[in-house]
Formats: sequence, structure tokens, C-alpha cells
Amino acid sequence: MSAPSALPLGTTPESLVESLALAGRTAQRVLAQMDSPAKAAALHAAAAALRADEAEILAANARDIAAGEANGLTGAMLDRLRLDAARLSAIADAVDQVAELPDPVGEVISQSSRPNGLLLSRVRIPIGLIGIIYESRPNVTADAAALCLRSGNAVLLRGGSEAVHSNRAILSALQRGLASAGAPADAVQLIPTQDRAVVGAMLTAAGLIDMIVPRGGKSLVARVQADARVPVLAHLDGICHTFVHAAAEPEMAKAIALNAKMRRTGICGAMETLLLDAQFPASQEVVAALLASGCELRGDARARALDSRIVPASANDWDCEYLDAILSVAVVDGLDAALDHIARHSSHHTDAIVTSDDAAAERFLNEVDSAIVMVNASSQFADGGEFGLGAEIGIATGRLHARGPVALEGLTTYKWQVRGTGQVRP
Repeated sequence: MSAPSALPLGTTPESLVESLALAGRTAQRVLAQMDSPAKAAALHAAAAALRADEAEILAANARDIAAGEANGLTGAMLDRLRLDAARLSAIADAVDQVAELPDPVGEVISQSSRPNGLLLSRVRIPIGLIGIIYESRPNVTADAAALCLRSGNAVLLRGGSEAVHSNRAILSALQRGLASAGAPADAVQLIPTQDRAVVGAMLTAAGLIDMIVPRGGKSLVARVQADARVPVLAHLDGICHTFVHAAAEPEMAKAIALNAKMRRTGICGAMETLLLDAQFPASQEVVAALLASGCELRGDARARALDSRIVPASANDWDCEYLDAILSVAVVDGLDAALDHIARHSSHHTDAIVTSDDAAAERFLNEVDSAIVMVNASSQFADGGEFGLGAEIGIATGRLHARGPVALEGLTTYKWQVRGTGQVRP
């Protein structure tokens, strides 16, 4: 067997991507003709296969964890990578949940008639073959497959080297489950090599891959956006803010701050900057609770005056996605100053305000230009499942096509259907 990083003998990155893409496109044409119950049944079979292969998948994941520890992966990265029986069960449950979501394909978005009698309809259709390039998280393999298949798309996956064995074991189960229910196994494919040149071949495969979705760190997304000749649905880093307004209820502010940062530090919805209104009376209590939870705080001069354990923040801290138990903290003079800080430093992912002032809440909702804006809630709710969308491909932070959690609807486009009765144009 070739090493995980090696290209199959006799292939180039371009020829490998072309052969996989052609197989995926063929499978997608079959998938596009399957009705909603058939697609749902295939996904339920795939979920059952994930559960049946628990021992094999967890053994593969243990190999990845051991390699990650040997290679010095951070605790946050290992947490993203790690599977156990409960997490694998949740992955299978998510596939089942996607199967039960309303099928967007065939939805009539709008319909109108022209004076000449032509009937015009905009109808939702699959995008085609979607390429997904991601790092670390093996759950993305199953989530992406489920969402793409439910929306009638084929998917070509390129996972990170950290999860290579986990991804292959998950793929094997998915393909076996799909095939058992009569769906084309090639509707879900995984690049069989970690050769970095294959990423470049995917990015330039215009006409073969219809859309690229990058999920990973800033360097990966930047490379994809710079090099792609295929449309990109970008998921940028999550520099998420929570602003504790002067009118915040102290216990609520403390609970939300702790959850937003410390529930899981390695996810994109984790708070990375806490803004404290200078007039908020319980800032010391919020800061003390975060420090007691094991979080390192890096603050400006006014934040450090709240607690001597807060270390000085550098200029880079305000633009850093830590994905760890580290938080930047600033004291600001009211809502306008908070809005200015967020406008300068937010990655337009998720930003939240804690306040009992309805007018301040409405201004925050209307003026913060992020994909998700929250009032009195933890930014860790920035998740497709929590939004009732099932699993998600990612959280898009751009302004075109789809924004926020990208689930089934975000993986479709539309076409115009025109029905006439013999009209000719004069």
C-alpha cells in the first residue's frame, strides 16, 4: 500500500482530480434523479453503517490521535480531531437528522406569468459537484457527505493529514451504506493522497468541480481564495466578540462569557474578544470567573486595572483566533466604542451583545455587519444544528450566495423554467 502522502503510481495531481471529478459528476446525475424518500433512505443506511463500523472508526481515530500527539498538535487541535463512542454516535445522528430535513430540490422559489401567457418559475436545483477542503475534524467527512447528498450534490473531499485514517474509515462506512440503499457510492469521494499539489489541482478544476468550500485555518482559506479558478464559498476564521453593555444583568453576563469562551475553545463560534462597557458594574466578577475557569486573559490598560492577573495584550491579539483558553479583553466607552472595535477587528462571523436595553440591542443587531449577530446568547450557538438546519458545511462570512450556517439551501442554486403555449417573439 502506498503511503498516505503519496500519489497513486502513474498519476499526476491533475489526472487524479479529473478522474475523481468525472466519476463524481456521473454519480451526481444519478443522484439528481433520485426522489426525496430514496435520498433519505440512502442517508439512513449511511448512518447505520457508521454505527456498525464504530470499532474500526475509533481504532483509525486512535492512530490519528497518537500521530497528532507525537507531532505536537495543540490541545485544541487534538480536541477537534478526537472521536469517542459518544461523538461518533452524534455524527451518525446528524446524518439521520439531515435525512429527515425538507428536501430543497424542486422547490419553486417564485412563479409569475407574462402578458403574453408565458409562465415563469424559478426552481431550486443542486449545484453539481462540490469540492470541500478541510482540516482536522473528521466529523466534516460525514456532515459534508450528508448535506451534499440530501441536496442532490456529489462531493469530492480533501481532508487534512491529521485525520487521514479517521476520514478513510468514515468514508468506507458511508459508501457502503449508500450503495446498500441503491445510491451511487461515487457520490461521496475522498482524495486518496495528502499530496499538497492535489489541492492546487482541485482549485483549478473549472468545469469539473462546480464550487469549492474551504474549512480550516486562515492560511488555507487565503490560499484557496487566491488560487481558485472555481467559485469559492469561504469560511473565514471566527474572531467572535461578546460586548457586555452597561445595562447587562451581571449573572447573565458572567454565564454567557464563560460559556462563549470555555464550553469548547476550539470551535469557530468560541468568543475570542470580550468587550466590557466602562459603566458595567460587575466587570471584575466576569473577569474573575474567566480566570478561575483556567482562561488566560490578555487585556488593554483599563482591563488590566480590573485584575492584576490579566497580562498585556499586543496589537495582534485583537485580530487573533486563539482556538484555545486565551481571551483578549478590552474596556470600552459604551455602545459606539464597541461597534467601532468590532468593525475594525471582527471577521464577520459571530458577534454578541449582553444587555437589558432593547434600544441598544436593536442598534447592535442592525449595525454589526456579521453573518450572525446575537443578543443575550452565547456565541457558541453559531452552529447549523443549533439553528435547526441539521449538520452544516460551514459558516460563510462573505456576502454572496450564502451567509451564516450553510446547510441544504446554501448548497443549491436555481434555474428558470419557462412554459409556453406556442409563443414566438415578435
